[in-house]
Amino acid sequence: MEDNNRSVNVEKLASFISETSDGVISKLQHGKVQMQLFYLRSMVDDLKLQERIIKPFYEMETANQYEQYLLSLEVGPAPKQMQELYVQLCKGYAAVWFGEKLFTVELNFLLNKQIRESNVETVIQGPESAFSESIEVSMNLIRGRYNRPSLKLELTSVGTKVKTAVAIIYDNELVDPKLLKLMKDKLNSVQAEIIQAAGQLQQEMNGRQRRLFPTMMVTERPDRAALNLTQGKIVVMLDGTPFVLIAPVAVFDFMSSMEDVYQSYWISRFLLVLRYIGLFVSLSLPGLYVAITAYNPELFRVQLALSIAGSRMGVPYPAFVEVLFMLLMMELLTEASIRLPKTIGQTATTVGGLILGQAATEAGLVSDIMIIIVAAVAISNFVIPINSFSFAIRCVKYVVLLVSTLYGLIGFVLCTIIMVAYLVNLESMGDPYLKLFKGDDKQIRGGKL
Repeated sequence: MEDNNRSVNVEKLASFISETSDGVISKLQHGKVQMQLFYLRSMVDDLKLQERIIKPFYEMETANQYEQYLLSLEVGPAPKQMQELYVQLCKGYAAVWFGEKLFTVELNFLLNKQIRESNVETVIQGPESAFSESIEVSMNLIRGRYNRPSLKLELTSVGTKVKTAVAIIYDNELVDPKLLKLMKDKLNSVQAEIIQAAGQLQQEMNGRQRRLFPTMMVTERPDRAALNLTQGKIVVMLDGTPFVLIAPVAVFDFMSSMEDVYQSYWISRFLLVLRYIGLFVSLSLPGLYVAITAYNPELFRVQLALSIAGSRMGVPYPAFVEVLFMLLMMELLTEASIRLPKTIGQTATTVGGLILGQAATEAGLVSDIMIIIVAAVAISNFVIPINSFSFAIRCVKYVVLLVSTLYGLIGFVLCTIIMVAYLVNLESMGDPYLKLFKGDDKQIRGGKL
């Protein structure tokens, strides 16, 4: 940068720093010598800042001596353009204006010891880090993965009695201003006394409307959040929880995993098809089984129809009661696996499931084919990557089961049409919700999930 443009550069730099809530502008004076500091609080180590910049400033005897000291701290040439300087600041550098010259000093603060591993949205290949309950650590993770100068961070608070810090993170060059305004309005409309989780914040932002399907994504992965920022989406971070909100979203976002980006083309497509098959199986298999068994058994092949009829000969209950009983048992086992201590949870639920299935079959309460159907439904439900969407599907399948029991295949088709119409009418921050696939395939492989 040219020294004669110092005032213009300082104004640009101050404007860039002041646009984000974690930006800091500090003016220091020692006698007649002055210095200005510009840095991002979430990316700079305070201890390094004190030891390398501030303390030596008050200890140096002459300005020339301190200038030579700053030159020794620089790990490379000073940026010659403002855009280069912005990038360095986003990577954890501090900009020092001293003696009509610009110095950049690396003070990066990586909180790797304080972050946790991702245990909800796991991947085979890819980063294993997850967000932290500390909003400062989470902001550091975001800026570490998404260090574009256009990334902006605005801090606010929610809660009428207990104020909880909330960070709105977005790319200023990619985000839609209308979307940003809508997000801020929704946050300002929150009237809850205390907010302690991302899911609770989502409900309050929706005005506590009784929506079954989530209209915002809850994720624990910084790489997913960074990837969605490239699409112009907004990340809402809440202090005290390791999960963040992403909006707007579509059905495709809930069915996609970060594995789709890290794997090769055909493998990612195969996995994506598997998830949609699992979605269909989990949602429709119980209702289809009851509808066809009770109303239209002629749709089965003769051998299969005879096999199902033979396995149900000793079952004293209709197919609906049989399916409902086993599905509820699986729901109880799933809930128990979450509530039990981790040391015994998996063992207890696995043994309980095996004993329950075998005992129910031998007692003649359920048929053998029913065990296969319930197992397929349970496995298929866990294929969905995002838990909030998976929970919604778990609830909807009971509605499909009830309507199919009352009206057979006609009820199943009618229920499917109504559900699709509901999803078509649903919106996420003004964007259409029922978008199964991205239109541009190159965007998916190019980094847009």
